[in-house]
Amino acid sequence: MLQSFRLDARGVREILRGPEVRQLIDGYAGDVAANVRVLVPSGTPIEVRGYTTDRGAATVVVADRQAMGWQARDGILTRAAGFAGLEVRAWRTGR
Repeated sequence: MLQSFRLDARGVREILRGPEVRQLIDGYAGDVAANVRVLVPSGTPIEVRGYTTDRGAATVVVADRQAMGWQARDGILTRAAGFAGLEVRAWRTGR
């Protein structure tokens, strides 16, 4: 039976900023982008932007004026993320 547990915050931070997490995040972002490409007209620009905050992260952007309407009306980014196996939840403010 576990007698004690001590979280190593520095070690967790190192893992979350490491190359393995970066590769995983970039892979999922690529999957989401590929799924979006199927849902929008051919030639619509899709951008994947990787960045690091306290962990590896990425955004997928449909760089088209109509994209806001597509997400609002059809939920294309939400559906594309779901097709990639990602859980999508509403952003909560005022935590």
